Amino acid sequence: MIERLIEWSMRNRFIVVCMTILLTGFGIRAVFKTPVDAIPDLSENQVIVFADWPGRSPQEVEDQVTFPLSVNLQGLGGVKTVRASSMFGFSLVTVTFDDEIVGDVARQRVLERLNFIGDKLPSGVQAKLGPDATGLGWVYEYYFDVNSAKGALDLGELRALQNSFVRPQLSSVAGVAEVGSVGGFEKQFQIEADSAKMRAAGVSLNMVMAAVGQGNLNAGGKTIEENGAEYFVRGIGSLKTAADIEKIVIAENRGVPVLLKDIARVETGGDFRRGALDMDGHEVVGGIVVMCTGENARDVIHRVKAKISQIQTSLPDGVTIKPFYDRSSLINRSLGTLKRALTEQIILVILAHIIFLWHFRSILIDTLPLPISILASFILMRQFGQTSNIMSLSGIAIAIGVLVDAAIVLTENVIRHSEIAERAKGGRLNAAESFEVVLAASKLVGRPIFFAMAIIILAFVPVFALTGAEGKLFHPLAFAKTFAMTGAALLAVTLVPALCTVLVRGPFHPEERNIVMRFLLRLYEPALDFALRRRGTVIAMAAIILACALVLARGMGREFMPPLNEGSLLFMPTFVPGTSLSEVKRVMAWQDRVFKSFPEVETAVGKLGRADTATDPGRSSARA
Repeated sequence: MIERLIEWSMRNRFIVVCMTILLTGFGIRAVFKTPVDAIPDLSENQVIVFADWPGRSPQEVEDQVTFPLSVNLQGLGGVKTVRASSMFGFSLVTVTFDDEIVGDVARQRVLERLNFIGDKLPSGVQAKLGPDATGLGWVYEYYFDVNSAKGALDLGELRALQNSFVRPQLSSVAGVAEVGSVGGFEKQFQIEADSAKMRAAGVSLNMVMAAVGQGNLNAGGKTIEENGAEYFVRGIGSLKTAADIEKIVIAENRGVPVLLKDIARVETGGDFRRGALDMDGHEVVGGIVVMCTGENARDVIHRVKAKISQIQTSLPDGVTIKPFYDRSSLINRSLGTLKRALTEQIILVILAHIIFLWHFRSILIDTLPLPISILASFILMRQFGQTSNIMSLSGIAIAIGVLVDAAIVLTENVIRHSEIAERAKGGRLNAAESFEVVLAASKLVGRPIFFAMAIIILAFVPVFALTGAEGKLFHPLAFAKTFAMTGAALLAVTLVPALCTVLVRGPFHPEERNIVMRFLLRLYEPALDFALRRRGTVIAMAAIILACALVLARGMGREFMPPLNEGSLLFMPTFVPGTSLSEVKRVMAWQDRVFKSFPEVETAVGKLGRADTATDPGRSSARA
C-alpha cells in the first residue's frame, strides 16, 4: 500500500502539490483560530455554587446553607466529590464531575437541583451558579491609578466607578465570564437610630426597617386622556439622597407624623468588606477579568485591552486603568520559543545538506515538510479541541528533530541511487530514467521509514492512558507531537517523492570527494569494526552506563510542574486566625513597600481576602 501511494504521488505531482498548498492554507488559518494559553488548564471538571447570607457566622452558614447544599448536590449523576467551605456571610460549594460529563451538562444538572432545594434554605438566601470559568481564568488584573494633581477620588468613588461603569463595560467583551471587583468601599446610606428618641416616639426597630423598605418604591397607575393625548400616571418614590431618606414617615404619634430624621441620623459610608487591594504600599481599587472556559486567552486579553482603551477617555480626569497582571506576555514568549526552535531547526537542516550532501536543490525537499507538518498538527489540534500552550508547543519542539528524518533518509537514498545510475550510464539521466530511479529508490526505503515513524508515534500511547491532572498536563504534548509526526509521515511518502522527481538532478558529488564525510567515515568504520568484534565488551559497557544512569536518576529532584519563569512571584503569607482586616492590611502594605524597595521589582501588589467573584475562595497574597 505504501509503495502504491508513493507511485501515485509521483505520477500525480500536480494534485499532490495542490493538496499541499490547500493543507498549508488550512494550517495557517488553524494557527490563528486555535485557542492560545500559557499552560494547560489542570482544574477539574467542576461547577461552583455560592450563596450569600450577610451578617451570619460561619457556624450558622455551615448548618443552614452549606450542609443542605452539599447533601443534595452529592446525588447528581456523574459527581465525583463535593467540597464546601463556610465563611462569614457566605457559603462556597464546589461540585466536581467526571471528565466524561460535558461542562454545560454539569451546570444544567446543578441548576436543576438548586431549583429543587431552594425552599430548604433560609429566607432571603438564594444559591447561585458561579461563572463558567476556573481559577486559571484570571487572565488580566488591573487597578485604578489616580493622579492627585488632576483631581483626587476616594476609595468609595473609585469602587462606584468600577461597579457602575468599568465592570459592565468589560463584562460585555466576548469571552469574558465575569469581572470581579476588589478593594475600596461600596458606597451605602447608613441609618444610625437613637434608642432614646425611638422610645419617646413609640417606634421599634422593625418599624424603621419596614418603613424604609416601603418608602423606596415606585408605584404605577393607569392612564388618563386629555385633549386627545394620553398621560401615564405613576408615583415616584425611589430614594436618591440622604435627605430623601430622612423624610420617610415611620409612624404617627398623636396625629403628628414621626419622620426618620426625628429618631435617627442618616449618613453616607462604606459597606462592610472582607477584601482589599494594595499597590506598592497604598490601597487602591481594581478588578479581575475572568475568562470563560475554553476561550482563546490571547484573543480575550486583546479584546479587553481594546475595550479599556475605548473607555479610557470616559473616565474622570486623572484616573487611568493600569494592569498589574497580563498573561499575554507569557503566551507571546511561549510562541516565540516555538518560532525560535523552528527557525534554528530549518537552518540546521540547510547546513546539514550543504555539509553532507552538497546538493542545494534537495534542501527545499527536506525543509518544506517541517513547517507543513507543524501546520497539520495545528489543524488536528483545533479539530480535537486542544489548546496551543507551553506543553503542546513543547511537543512540537520535541518532534522537530524527528519530523525531517524521514524526508532526509528518502532524499539521501534517491541522491545516492541517482549518482550510481549516472556513473553506470556515463552521463546525465533523462527525465524518464530519472523518474524510474527515484521511484525505485523511494519504494526501497518508503515502507521502513513510514513504519519507523509509526513506531515512534505508538511509543506515546502510555501518555494517552494518563488520567486526572497528569493526563491534562501531558495530553496536549502527546497530541501535538503525534499530530505533527503523523503529518510528517504522510508527507514523506507523498510530497517528498513528488518533489524528488523534479528537484533531484545532477551533477552529484560522491561521498569520497566530501572532506567531512571522509573524516567521519574514518572514525565510523573502525568503531563499527571494534563493536562487531568485541560484542560482549560493548554490551557490558552499555549495561554499566545504564546502571549508572539509574543510580543518578534516583537522586534527581521530582516536580509535577516544570519551572515556569513567568516574570512574577506569588507570595502567600499566613496570619493567626482572628487577625483583623485592618491589621492584615497594615502588614500587607508594609510587605509591598519592602518588595518595591528592591531595584529588580517593578510593582508589588497585595490582595487581602476575597474579590467580588465566586472563583476566589478568599486568600491573602502578594505579587511582585
